[in-house]
Amino acid sequence: MSAVQPGYAPPSRPDQQATGRHRQRWLVVVTVVWAVLLAGLTWWSVRHDPPTVKEQRSLDRAGPVVDRAIGELSAAIGAAGVPALLPDRLARDCRVTPLERGADLERGIEVAIAGDDARAVLRQVADRLPARWRAGVSTYDGEPLLRADAGDFVAVEGRPGGPGRVLLTAATGCRPLGAGYRPPAADAAAESAALARVLDRWGGATGAVQVLTAPCPGGGTARTARGEAAAPADERLGPAFGAGAAPVVDSVDRYAREGDPAVLAERAGERVRVAVTTGCRS
Repeated sequence: MSAVQPGYAPPSRPDQQATGRHRQRWLVVVTVVWAVLLAGLTWWSVRHDPPTVKEQRSLDRAGPVVDRAIGELSAAIGAAGVPALLPDRLARDCRVTPLERGADLERGIEVAIAGDDARAVLRQVADRLPARWRAGVSTYDGEPLLRADAGDFVAVEGRPGGPGRVLLTAATGCRPLGAGYRPPAADAAAESAALARVLDRWGGATGAVQVLTAPCPGGGTARTARGEAAAPADERLGPAFGAGAAPVVDSVDRYAREGDPAVLAERAGERVRVAVTTGCRS
């Protein structure tokens, strides 16, 4: 037996070297197979598994959910007040992750109500929303707050929006932009014509008219035409709308009445903002 000199590893026998190379080859093969399998599973998941978190559902997928939620809210309002669709708000400065920017879409409905009992109106709306939304009204900072889940991580809220007003919203939260948000096709010829007749009483529209729509749960669409005109500060708003249903609100600065279409007007400085709306029927 030969002595092993201190500080040196004993030489490997030829059979040991072959075994080591064989093990390394198998490790390489196993690693390659695992990488291919992982890539295949990732490809399958991306194409077949539904997204499981909000950050995976881009705005082009979440936008239609918001539109349908606004339609559901329109139908749920019923006779609780006079509704008008609000322009959508699209914020592009949010971050999905620290490295990825996204966008946040919010759509809403303002509702003029008789009196100031916003909690009762919110409860009526919550009771008429789909059961799967799990809608409820609680108290937050001393005020009533409606919360519901429209699905696909779209949050629905309702709260007082000032005296005699309730604000209902549906929002995506921050999402990857994807192909972006495309509002529903806007066709509100009757509402636009009624708006024009009112604004002509004050010299016509002073800016562009906005047309907003949302799909109704039972078919059809909710439609709002919005515009503004100059009006004398001491002139009541009601006479400009002629005869019709009894107004829900009738003051120097605000006017709202139900109908087909419904009308909502509010003074803002030297101008009057008017919304003419046909809502969804429950």
